Amino acid sequence: MIIGIIGAMVEEITPLLERLKHYESKNIGGNTYYEVKIGGHTIYIAYSKIGKVHAALTCSTMILHFQCEKIIFSGVAGGLSPDLHIGDLILGSKLCQYDVDITAFGHPLGFIPESRVFIESDETLNAIAHRVAQNQHINLKEGIIASGDLFIADSGKKQWIIQHFGASAVEMEGAAVAVVCDLLKVPFCILRSISDSADGKADVNFDEFLESSAKRSADFVMMMIDQILEKK
Repeated sequence: MIIGIIGAMVEEITPLLERLKHYESKNIGGNTYYEVKIGGHTIYIAYSKIGKVHAALTCSTMILHFQCEKIIFSGVAGGLSPDLHIGDLILGSKLCQYDVDITAFGHPLGFIPESRVFIESDETLNAIAHRVAQNQHINLKEGIIASGDLFIADSGKKQWIIQHFGASAVEMEGAAVAVVCDLLKVPFCILRSISDSADGKADVNFDEFLESSAKRSADFVMMMIDQILEKK
């Protein structure tokens, strides 16, 4: 089994590398991929850098170059839903791009021709996540995650995303990973820990809770990895 784990920032993959300890580094396309061997399995870990373009490149490299068979994204997000608080974990049931707008041609917001507004994550990986949460007594939420190349720190924009996409959380990479995996037929899941509330205080809260929220997501992903590899 070959699995790819992606974070957007170094803080989002550092807890994984600290836990796994032994890895080799491989540099491709201006990015570093950390290769970890566990038994007869291989895990590739990388932080893509922020934004949808970088996430798409990293995900494509993992699948097309390293032959990853499953992709997991681990990181932080802004909470849109009022029942999401800092430190909470959310699994993306569907991913969308809130900053795609060709409504001038009669298409709905977020729609790209020959694609669709919402891309569903993998049911099997999501079921593993829920099983881990149940075993660890973790309250794992699930909902739509909206992605765009903008850090949301404005209550008005936050409400706009909720209104048009029904999203529970917002970030800058997940939907790009979803598009790549969907087109290349690779199962994926997007796990996020809430670092802020995507409002006027988001920048302050993000800086304060980035590392702790990222670690919470990474720790959960490692428990998922244990479950996935146990079944192989």
